[in-house]
Amino acid sequence: MVKFIHSADLHLDSPFKSRTKMPHNIFEELTSSTYKSVTRMFDKAIEEQVDFIIIAGDVFDRENRTLKAETFLKKGFERLKDNGIFVYMIHGNHDPLSENVKSKWPDNVSVFKENVETFESVSQKGERVFLHGFSYFMDDSYENKLDDYPVNHLNEGIHIGILHGTYSKNRYDQARYTEFNLETLNSKLYHYWALGHIHVREQLSDLPPIHYPGNIQGRHKNEYGDKGFLLVEGDDVYLSTSFIKAHEITFAEYALEMKTLNKQDIYQRIVEFKERLREAGKKIIQLTINHEGDEELSEIDYKELLELLHEDEQDVRNFIWIDNLSINYLNQNQTAILNDIKASYSDNEEIFKEALNTMYMDPKINRHLPPMQNLKKEDYLSLGEERLKMLMRK
Repeated sequence: MVKFIHSADLHLDSPFKSRTKMPHNIFEELTSSTYKSVTRMFDKAIEEQVDFIIIAGDVFDRENRTLKAETFLKKGFERLKDNGIFVYMIHGNHDPLSENVKSKWPDNVSVFKENVETFESVSQKGERVFLHGFSYFMDDSYENKLDDYPVNHLNEGIHIGILHGTYSKNRYDQARYTEFNLETLNSKLYHYWALGHIHVREQLSDLPPIHYPGNIQGRHKNEYGDKGFLLVEGDDVYLSTSFIKAHEITFAEYALEMKTLNKQDIYQRIVEFKERLREAGKKIIQLTINHEGDEELSEIDYKELLELLHEDEQDVRNFIWIDNLSINYLNQNQTAILNDIKASYSDNEEIFKEALNTMYMDPKINRHLPPMQNLKKEDYLSLGEERLKMLMRK
């Protein structure tokens, strides 16, 4: 038996430069979120007494990693060492190895170099484990080195491939590095493939298990939902995985239906909505208001509304920060057409009389109309507008 954690794309020290207009408390939470997520992973590793942790690339957000990030990681690795846990780490396109990288890690940490190599480990249960992988080196001209991964001919122990790369049938908008297909990975006869690079959790195969764990903490609106790592355990027959949430902040998208665009009503509805969200923790959200009506929210009211909603989140522990608030006018086209019709024809008496005569001469329509002498022109126009709206909705 073996038990390990498969993680990737920590991106320690993501800059978040575009977020500096946030309240100080939220900005500080955002910049420290990746550190808190990684700490949760280390805590879980110790709690579960795993044999080792795999980090499948992009440990740091850039090649010139900060002193803060390196110091944090070194302390975390030392905690793992004190608990008998090893680390196997590769570098990806964001943090490639170079001649300038002089990081020194505790001796429980193995970093794969630029050429494919193999490390051997022994689990607490005495299972031999062979880990194969390589780190990206220097610049963007990364050579595809899949052919250099050794084939498991002897079928001895558990073999794990570690790769930072792009599945050939990948449907996500991510730069393509070390492109691969499942046939190539399967040909190596490994028991598990620990992938990195795509910031979405995805299982590509069940036998053998081939997984992307996704990144450990979302950093913007396109990295939404739960983030974390995979806890893997089993033997040379099968390795099962379970997803463990580790994120500090969730990015999410929501929509609210609003019958009115009165700013007080919108504000109250959003406040109530945020309170329900707070129970699940900190969030940065994209919020859309869907309005099926003729009202419009003025720019002044919009700015006042958003400013107040932002002020409400200052110094709140489980903040719900609205990163973007948009109004979706569901009847926008119909309203524009109606306004154009009213502007063009509502003051034309000849057209009005002709339309009136046509309606009252039609037996299918006139039975639904009130007596002609009881209504004014404005009432007829109102009836016509309602009829047009009904037809447009069909």
